[in-house]
Amino acid sequence: MGPVARRPVAWVAAIVLFAEALGIVLLNWFLGLVVDNQDMSLAGLDPRAMSVGAWIAGGLFGLYLVLCAIVLVRTAIADRGPAGFGRILLISVAVVHGLLGAFSISLVGWFSFVLMMVVLALLVLTLVAYDRHEQGERRPQGDVPAQNGPATPPAPTTP
Repeated sequence: MGPVARRPVAWVAAIVLFAEALGIVLLNWFLGLVVDNQDMSLAGLDPRAMSVGAWIAGGLFGLYLVLCAIVLVRTAIADRGPAGFGRILLISVAVVHGLLGAFSISLVGWFSFVLMMVVLALLVLTLVAYDRHEQGERRPQGDVPAQNGPATPPAPTTP
């Protein structure tokens, strides 16, 4: 994939993660309200604690997705692959989407599975496209181009 095609993929992945973060936060907010208004309890847990837990979980997961989207925006703007923590963050969100896709088949249906796999494909495509491009530009240290003749062995040392 050339440099022209990888920037839009990173932008689309960032926009999708921002939208997904908003959806997760709103869904958990709604679920927290439902638990709180219906006075539901699970195994004797306090309904208020369950609703607050849903709100906190939604907020944390939303922040995680926003942080991943920010890494993708930075990647698209700089046209350089993420390194270090950003790369680990994108790999972790790709794994999360793979697991969510696997769970969503039985819990929600095939449409949600397809959506999760599209997001996973965008993330993996971004990681692979920037990785290949940067490996082509850099040569690892110690990698010497081949010489035309046979390599000469080092001179023997005498005591």
